[in-house]
Amino acid sequence: MKKITKKTYLDWYENMLFWRKFEDKLAQVYIKQKVRGFLHLYNGQEAVLAGALHAMDLEKDRMITAYRNHVQPIGMGVDPKKVMAELYGKGTGTSKGLGGSMHIFAKEHRFYGGHGIVGGQIPLGAGLAFADRYFERDAVTLTFMGDGATRQGSLHETFNLAMLWNLPVVFCVENNGYAMGTSVKRTSNHTDIYKLGMGYEMPCKPVDGMKPEVVAKELDEAIDRARRGDGPTFLEIRTYRYRGHSMSDAQHYRTKEEVKKKQEEDPISYVLHKIYQEKWATEEEIKKVDKKVKERVKECEQFAEESDYPELNVMYDSVYEQEDYPFLPHKL
Repeated sequence: MKKITKKTYLDWYENMLFWRKFEDKLAQVYIKQKVRGFLHLYNGQEAVLAGALHAMDLEKDRMITAYRNHVQPIGMGVDPKKVMAELYGKGTGTSKGLGGSMHIFAKEHRFYGGHGIVGGQIPLGAGLAFADRYFERDAVTLTFMGDGATRQGSLHETFNLAMLWNLPVVFCVENNGYAMGTSVKRTSNHTDIYKLGMGYEMPCKPVDGMKPEVVAKELDEAIDRARRGDGPTFLEIRTYRYRGHSMSDAQHYRTKEEVKKKQEEDPISYVLHKIYQEKWATEEEIKKVDKKVKERVKECEQFAEESDYPELNVMYDSVYEQEDYPFLPHKL
């Protein structure tokens, strides 16, 4: 495992804070209707991504996830300005403004979405891992999902084949306690989701998802197992989201007291406390980081605001392979 140092924690703080503030800005512009459709925010779950990125080899490993997918591509190396532009529906976005909030892709950075169908990315993640094994590439795919997706049949079908074919994949459920507005205990006869792996004799365990170093350690072991050819792992990473399932969620299913208590475990505050405890930075130095993050978010917003919407033909060119397709509106 890569060593976790002072620099690691300082980088974690800056990155996690940027992801949080980036999405806070998205929430603001969503209310102004500059971002349309659905908007699912990651606030509270940042330690999962921070730990995962530390464990991955970003030169070759892949990541695929569900629709809570704005900050993952940024962590994988995508320009955050392009991510913001995509959410605005602008032509400078990661998918030329055609994908929107739930379908962000960056193949060149090995980020494969962003999927709106609950559980739809699970077999796709196994497919990526199958390709790596078939072509003898030394890569591992991290396949993320929400706790609600573990109720899908696709998970069980994928687990069976992943074990049968010994695929280099790590399945990670980000269990934030609620599938949309329904708690795990209302949809399952057990609340230990990781135990689903036992039915396939897949190595599996629960992980504290509020501490990035814990996530990094567990994922490092799972990635190493997959890379050396010992097959998949299933991790239940227990985390929490501070905002609703999406921006339209009134959150009637949980109390404000519950959210407030969970905010005491905020992963960003946890990392900052560690930095102060070890005297790795002064308050003035942290203020400079906070200012830098604020300026970066502003740059992203400005880029998205000033970018143009895609030309109409971009939509057709992205859908139709046949250049002289006769049924386009402008040809009728």
